[in-house]
Amino acid sequence: MEDAIFAAEQEHLSEVYAKLQEIHDALVEELDTLHEGARQDLIDMSEEVRLEHGAADERMEMFAAIETLNSVIDAYNQFHDTNVQKLTRCLLLLNQPYFAKVSLVMRPGQPARDVYIGAAGMTDDRRRPIVVDWRSPVAQTYYSQQMGEVSYDVDGKTRTVELTLRRQYDIVRDVLKSYFDTNVAIEDSLLLNALKRHHSQKLQAITATIQREQNEVVRHADVPALLVRGIAGSGKTSVMLQRLAYLFYNERKTLSPSQVWLFSPNRVFEKYIDTVLPQMGEANPNVCTWDDFLEGLGLGGRNSGREGDPQALELLEERVKTATLDAKDLTGITVDGRQLLKPSQVKSSADAFAKFGLGARMTALTCDQLHQKLERRFAQMATDVELQEEMLALDVDAQVEVFGQTVDPEDEKDVERLTQQYAAHRFAAAHDAIDALAWLRLDRIGMRLLGTNALSAAELLYLRLLISGHGARDARYVLVDEVQDYTKVQLMALARYFQGAHFLLLGDEHQAIREGTATFDEARAIFERTHGEVAECQLLTSYRSSPEITQLFASLMDPDERAQLSSVHRAGVAPRVEAIASDRYVDELRAIARTAGEADGLTAFVSATREHAHWLSKQLGDAATSLGKEDALPGAGVVVLDLSLAKGLEFDHVVIPDADEATYPATDLARRRLYTAISRATHQVEVLARGALTPLLG
Repeated sequence: MEDAIFAAEQEHLSEVYAKLQEIHDALVEELDTLHEGARQDLIDMSEEVRLEHGAADERMEMFAAIETLNSVIDAYNQFHDTNVQKLTRCLLLLNQPYFAKVSLVMRPGQPARDVYIGAAGMTDDRRRPIVVDWRSPVAQTYYSQQMGEVSYDVDGKTRTVELTLRRQYDIVRDVLKSYFDTNVAIEDSLLLNALKRHHSQKLQAITATIQREQNEVVRHADVPALLVRGIAGSGKTSVMLQRLAYLFYNERKTLSPSQVWLFSPNRVFEKYIDTVLPQMGEANPNVCTWDDFLEGLGLGGRNSGREGDPQALELLEERVKTATLDAKDLTGITVDGRQLLKPSQVKSSADAFAKFGLGARMTALTCDQLHQKLERRFAQMATDVELQEEMLALDVDAQVEVFGQTVDPEDEKDVERLTQQYAAHRFAAAHDAIDALAWLRLDRIGMRLLGTNALSAAELLYLRLLISGHGARDARYVLVDEVQDYTKVQLMALARYFQGAHFLLLGDEHQAIREGTATFDEARAIFERTHGEVAECQLLTSYRSSPEITQLFASLMDPDERAQLSSVHRAGVAPRVEAIASDRYVDELRAIARTAGEADGLTAFVSATREHAHWLSKQLGDAATSLGKEDALPGAGVVVLDLSLAKGLEFDHVVIPDADEATYPATDLARRRLYTAISRATHQVEVLARGALTPLLG
């Protein structure tokens, strides 16, 4: 019997797809026409611009023509960028026009209005919505996952409507595969279908399957700091990226990807997530590890200080308040081998403001005065014959770069004026050095304050922040994944460096696989001090692992915590937990690798250490690929990697080949490490030991 609803939905889909195709074709044609018209206009206008010598009025006309040309270019670029953005959204929707529909009664007595929700929004030529963006306020009614009266906020006002239908679709381009109504089946059919699939090479956006507890994080009010506690497989990383896409949407006129920092556990993880935001039509932010962050600040050549004593930072903070400078704490400013400011000049400026104490006010005032002295130095350099000859020898391109035009000095006074400008351009790095506090010997100051022979990168960074009073001025959001693996020193440094940014901290204390990392209570205290109140959310449902695997890693938790957890998967394969005799241990691992290599999906042998992973890779030979810290995750096959690289990743089948008592003794750290290893699995896990099995699973 023909399904009338299916036929009607397919007809609607075909209409929407045809409209999207029309919009696509029109945009492509418009961009082609724009490019051709812009090319000819720029050729015509460029012929009117001449960079040549002449009378002052001729030069003024030339500059006016250049200004006009720049304005035309800006207008073309803006129009081009707008159309390209729309075309990007259109291409996104042509793969899947929408994934859901809600029917809403906006006012009592009125018929329900159908709202189709997709990965991006699109309107027709009359600006009527064809598809609404999943991040739009009205889409909240879909993610609330309840029927009847629901509400959503628009421009600070709460609107209450009646949700009469919540329909999900499985759509590929213009073909409707199936649909599901949640008022018929409460379970999330799209989610269950998605969870059946094998591991993919890249993390996928969960836009269509965001669950209610995840949605609370994605759409959480913008707060200075949000701490998300989530069990293994609860979708923390996906939620983090969806929230970032949501922030980009809500602040699309003011927020740039360059103002967002995402801290990741390793490079493998970075490559695993690098397509998620582009899938949603957004650009990736600054993504880095802790070591990358220090490297970018010029601190990569020393001990990172990750495992340092947080009391050292607190001691710096206390002692800076009463610290004074001596002459050996100061140095001159030198660029390209030329000393521009002498140490004595720096000292006189620092002494002038010493009464304010060593801190932000003193350094800001000193920097201002040093900038003034530097400008006076450039003025003095105007009579330097060697520098004058350098300036006069500049070719036309260099003249335009330095002065914005070609120059032809008429007399000695003109030569001196231009030489001063040239000096300011050539030695402009001196101003940057002043702002970077290069005139302070920070290492010497810090070592004296702490009574040590060297400063770690974290200690030097923290001291610089204490003295300068500022870090990343442009950063607005910082996201830290796997926050349970960060130490107090790291979090203290990040909280102060990004003091003006809002933080999203995500993690699972049960996955803290290193000694000495900060507890969530310690992390909360750090950010309460720098950012005020810390909001908190919890994710207690496993969307990664089968109920059997979830039960296994949950057995390593406290009973009270265990009782709160659940898995949305249907029953799967029972875990294999087994001690294997030494004489057949390697043969058994090789057999597992061969069988896994012939199956679908991705299998991972997760060793506790790099050394064991290296040994195991040799034993398995061609049956498995050893994964290094710079490698990308394959889509299928068999890989060998250590636990630190497995962080944040997931695999169809996980083999833990070293679950013996020596590797996983009855300690809290070993318990967390085993919990982490087991929870990487989605469908199947084998926990094996050579000889006696770990007592953690006894």
